[in-house]
Amino acid sequence: MHDYRTHTCAELRKDHVGKSVKLSGWIHKVRDHGGVLFIDLRDTFGLTQCVIEENSPLLKEVEHWRNESVVTITGVVKARTDETVNPKMDTGEIEVYIEKADLQGASDVIPFQVAEDDGAGEDIRLRYRYIDLRREKMQKNIRLRNNVVRSLRQQMWDKDFQEFQTPILTASSPEGARDYLVPSRLHPGKFYALPQAPQMFKQLLMMGGFDKYFQIAPCFRDEDGRADRLAEFYQLDVEMSFVTQEDVHNTIQPVIEETFKEFADFTGEKREVVWLPNLAYKEAMLKYGSDKPDLRNPLVICDVTEVFGRDDVEFKAFKGVIEKGGVVRAIRAPNVADQPRSFFDKLNSWAQGEGAPGLGYVLFKDGEGTGPIAKFIPEAAQAELRKIAECEDGDAVFFICNQEGPAAKFAGAARDAICNALPEGHEAARETGVYKFCWIVDFPMYEFDETAQKIDFSHNPFSMPQGGEEALEVGNPEDILAYQYDCVCNGFELASGAIRNHKPEIMEKAFAIAGYDKTVLEAEFGGMLNAMRYGAPPHGGLAFGLDRIVMLLADEPNLREVYAFVMNGQYEDQMMQAPSQVKPEQLKDLHLKLNLPKKAVDGKAA
Repeated sequence: MHDYRTHTCAELRKDHVGKSVKLSGWIHKVRDHGGVLFIDLRDTFGLTQCVIEENSPLLKEVEHWRNESVVTITGVVKARTDETVNPKMDTGEIEVYIEKADLQGASDVIPFQVAEDDGAGEDIRLRYRYIDLRREKMQKNIRLRNNVVRSLRQQMWDKDFQEFQTPILTASSPEGARDYLVPSRLHPGKFYALPQAPQMFKQLLMMGGFDKYFQIAPCFRDEDGRADRLAEFYQLDVEMSFVTQEDVHNTIQPVIEETFKEFADFTGEKREVVWLPNLAYKEAMLKYGSDKPDLRNPLVICDVTEVFGRDDVEFKAFKGVIEKGGVVRAIRAPNVADQPRSFFDKLNSWAQGEGAPGLGYVLFKDGEGTGPIAKFIPEAAQAELRKIAECEDGDAVFFICNQEGPAAKFAGAARDAICNALPEGHEAARETGVYKFCWIVDFPMYEFDETAQKIDFSHNPFSMPQGGEEALEVGNPEDILAYQYDCVCNGFELASGAIRNHKPEIMEKAFAIAGYDKTVLEAEFGGMLNAMRYGAPPHGGLAFGLDRIVMLLADEPNLREVYAFVMNGQYEDQMMQAPSQVKPEQLKDLHLKLNLPKKAVDGKAA
C-alpha cells in the first residue's frame, strides 16, 4: 500500500465498501458523538467522513489533534445507514472506520476558521494566506484561474499563435503609469524597469517575422491600489501581423466568448454571453458617461443643453454654466412615478455626497412636469424636453450640468446610482445572469492635458492615426481619431489594444504633435524606430486582463480573491513582509544611498 494514500478524499463510493484504504489530508472538523469520534478529512479534491469507534485505543491520541492538522489514516470503507447518508457530499454514502492514524503535521490554534466563514478580515487572511487558500471558495477560485489559463492557451495554440516569454528586466517606457525600477549593480546609476506590458517586445516580434504572438504575460505598474487593480498582474497579450482592426476583433472575440461560455455557470447561476455592436468612444461618453459602460444598465444619457439654453427657460443655475461653454445632460428613469419620495431624496443625498449641489429632476405626471426645477421650465420647453429624452407620463428626468468632461463623468456615475436605486424587478433595473460585451472604438489620438497645458497622447502613443500621415498634417489634433479599441464587459475594461504605427515617419510626426522632438524619440524609443527602418509589417493587437476575466467569472468584487498570493491594498505582502529594509552592504553593492522623507518610521514614510 502507498505510504500516504490509496484514494483521494473525494473518490470513495459504495463500490469501495469492504476495502482497506489509506487517506491523507487536513482535519476539517471533529465531532464527538457520545464517545464516537467523527473526523471530516479534507484534501484538495473533497471530503470523507472517518470514524473512530467507542473504546478504540486511538481515541486518547486523536482527541487531542486540532483542526487543520495533517494526518494519514488507514481503515475500512463501510456504507452509511440510510438515515445518515449525506447527499451534499460526493462521498456521502460511505464512511471510513479508522484502524490506524498517523499525525504528519500538527497545527497550532488557527487564526480563523477554514471549515466555515467566520468573517475574518482581509489583513489576517493575507497574513496567513496559506491557511486562507485551504478554504473551499479560494480552492475553487484558484482552480478556476488555472482552468481559464488552460482554455485561453489551448485556443490560442489552436489558432496557430506562438507563445513567447519576453524580458522582465527591460528599459523604462511611458505606458501610462509609474515603473518599478531595479538598480543595476554592474552599471552604477542605471536602472532596469519591470515591464508595464510587453508592448515593444511584441511589436518587435512582428518585425522579426513571427506573425502571430501570444503570452500569458506578467505586468508591473506602480499605481495606487484598487479593488480591480494590482501592482503585479497578468494579461493575455496578443499581436498579429498584416491585420486590420476588424481582423483583430474577429480573431480574439471567439476566444473570449468561448472562455466565458465555458465557465459561465461557475457560480451555480448560468449566465448568458452577449456581444453588442461596436460603440464609438464619443457616443459612449455621451450616452453612458463612461468609456467602460455597464450595458446591463438600460438607462441612457442624452444632451438637453438646448432646452435650458432657451430664452423662456430661466433656471439660472444652469444658464450661467451654459454661457461659459457648459452642457446639460439628462437621464430618463422610466415609470418611477409610484416610487416614494425617499427614492428621489436618497439620489439627491447621493449627489451631495459626491460633491454636487444635488440631483435636480422633473417628474412627468398627468401631462405636466413636477419636481424641484419644473417651475423654471415652461410648458413649451417641457414638451421639447419630453421629446429629446423620449419621456412618457410616469417617467422622471434627472439633470447634470457642468463643463463637458466633468458632466459626462458625473452623469455616468448618476446613471449607475439611479439604476442601483430602482427596486428589483423594475423594467429599468440592471440585468442579471448575463455578460454584456462591447468593443469601444474610435478613441481620440490626442487630448489636452490641463495640468501640463499641452496636447498629449490620450491612449497608446504607438497607435496608428486614422487617415495615416495625412491626418496628422491637417486640422485640430483633438479631432484626430486612432485605431484604438477597448473591450468592455459589465462595467469593466477587459482589454485594450490598437493597430500600431509601423512607419517611422508617421511616428515622428505623431510624437512631434505631442511635443516630443526627434532627439527624445530616438533616446526613448530608438530600438523601435530602428526596427521600423528595416521593414515593419502592418500589425496590431491587444491585451486582456486575465485577473479581471477570472474576477467576473467568479463573481468576486476584488482581484485579490482570484490570486493565490497577493499584496494588500497598500501593496504590502504581510505574509512575506515585503517591501522590507535591506542591509547597508546591499545598498553599497548597488551604489545607492537612502534619502528618506523627514518623517519615516521603520523605513516607511509616515
